[in-house]
Amino acid sequence: METCYLLLGSNAGDRLKYLHLATEAIQLFAGRIIQYSSIYETESWGFEDRTPFLNQVVEVQTDLMADELMKKILFAEMELGRLRLNNGEGYSARTIDIDLLFYGHHIVNQPGLIVPHPRLHQRKFTLVPMVEIAPGFIHPILRKSMAELESSCPDPLKVVKFRYNN
Repeated sequence: METCYLLLGSNAGDRLKYLHLATEAIQLFAGRIIQYSSIYETESWGFEDRTPFLNQVVEVQTDLMADELMKKILFAEMELGRLRLNNGEGYSARTIDIDLLFYGHHIVNQPGLIVPHPRLHQRKFTLVPMVEIAPGFIHPILRKSMAELESSCPDPLKVVKFRYNN
């Protein structure tokens, strides 16, 4: 068994519903979720659609290898309506985005899969929920804890806990 961290994000449709469906798909296809961060709302960056993202980090135990896990993640995204554009023109709105942040403390660099996620230390929307559930987790390349990375992150975007409208 390996412990992994996944970042979930949605800025299209019923964002909260898509995060919930993503966690169900992860448990069905990829492994058992051990821990959930709170859900955070972050303004979108680099998008024409200005709908804010909802983001959440989940800790998952899996018996899959990193490349197998990535295939399951991509399948789950597709099942939840994720369309990947290959036009090279930046980002587009998405029902769901699932990023493999960490696969244990392993370093993976192969076509289509780089772990740890190469930009996670530059993104507060990743670090804030990661710090909530694993502040002492050490980045295997940067050799800093998630709390240290968050405190030095230059990302100016606001990341706030999502307020449910009931």
